[in-house]
Amino acid sequence: MASKRLLKKDVNYVMGDIIDAAYIHQMANPKEDPAKSEAIVDEAIKEYDELITKINRRDVENKQKHFKEVQADLETKAKALIEKLNAL
Repeated sequence: MASKRLLKKDVNYVMGDIIDAAYIHQMANPKEDPAKSEAIVDEAIKEYDELITKINRRDVENKQKHFKEVQADLETKAKALIEKLNAL
């Protein structure tokens, strides 16, 4: 079972890496419209907040199942954001 602390670290690292990649894309391509990569950054921040809120829920009966669901949710959201970033 993933612990709450490790799951929060995973969310932080994954979303942080996506945000870093978006800013690196902006710096590497200064002639492109920065609004597209800023939208990805905003979406990553929104997803981060949602995932942390899910992790901190206290009304969960089965924590192990809940943390696995949050981990799966993190993977799907991260993949979607990476696909958007790669499409730039």
